Amino acid sequence: MSLVDTLSSRVEALKKRQTELETAAADPQRAGKPDYPRLLQELGELQKTLEPWQRYLVLEQQLQETRELAAGDDAEMAELAEEELPAVVAAHAELEAQILDRVLEDDEDIGKPAVVEIRAGTGGNEAALFAGDLFRIYGRFADLRRWKVELLEASEGEAGGFKEVVFRLSGEDAFRLMRFESGGHRVQRVPATETQGRIHTSAATVAVMPEVEELDFELNPDELEISAMRSGGPGGQSVNKTSSAIRVVHLPTGLAVKCQVEKSQLRNKEMALQLLRTRLYEIEREKRDSERDSLRRSQVGSGDRSQRIRTYNWPQSRVTDHRLGKNFALEGVLEGKLDAILGALQMADREAKLAAL
Repeated sequence: MSLVDTLSSRVEALKKRQTELETAAADPQRAGKPDYPRLLQELGELQKTLEPWQRYLVLEQQLQETRELAAGDDAEMAELAEEELPAVVAAHAELEAQILDRVLEDDEDIGKPAVVEIRAGTGGNEAALFAGDLFRIYGRFADLRRWKVELLEASEGEAGGFKEVVFRLSGEDAFRLMRFESGGHRVQRVPATETQGRIHTSAATVAVMPEVEELDFELNPDELEISAMRSGGPGGQSVNKTSSAIRVVHLPTGLAVKCQVEKSQLRNKEMALQLLRTRLYEIEREKRDSERDSLRRSQVGSGDRSQRIRTYNWPQSRVTDHRLGKNFALEGVLEGKLDAILGALQMADREAKLAAL
């Protein structure tokens, strides 16, 4: 079976789903129901696959005809076709990659916003500073892609940076791209406090999760312990005068979250519940993912936050992604230019999915 045939069979299933969604969306009785926005969101995600698919079929035909002309007996037409062929091949390959990334996608949460957690690991103050560097890198990457960044929780380090920082990224392909950042990140550099000029190694972990709405994951109020407390850390004199910080404990698992970034206790409670919901859902996702084919997942790493995926080497001005075995310029990465790394990871993931077919 050719690649086009393989994709066609998958596209037909998507078209069937599209028809079901369009029928549901046209029903006036569905418009006021809680799941209606999610229905429209899924329909929008399908359009991002099906619309390029039509262009891909046109290009597929054009590529075939151009190749036939280039190999034909008409010398003048063959010369024109040869000149045109590279552009057609490039456009076809680019669109094919876009189609494959969406048609072969097996993560039902791919279109959701991303919740990113960065935690300082080994290395004390230097690890916290590195966590701050990662936060800035992702912030700059978000700016380049016109994503919205919303801080959910932060615990600052004694010398700067963060012991932990949690934030939300929303925009086109936020979780689709950021999921490749999950894992252990290591830095090698001379800390500002190092008097002997020795290179130190520190680490931070990154966890990227899809944001989960209440409709997707319902919390049982009887299983929650919610308490208010005084906010701590930097933020001015008023921050410690009111009990605006909220701590929520999920009693069955013991999982606890705290939110204090807003002055409003109600808003902090909403954000804490959202974060708890996302973390609990991620536990379920990890269980589900562990049951999938390990062969494909091993191509780009499992995404396990304990796995070391990247090293940032300051003295050599390079960043090494260990899943790819490739080096990238440190300066560009610090500016948030992650497209080259993430593009290569997408390609590896795409090839692994094709190999598993």
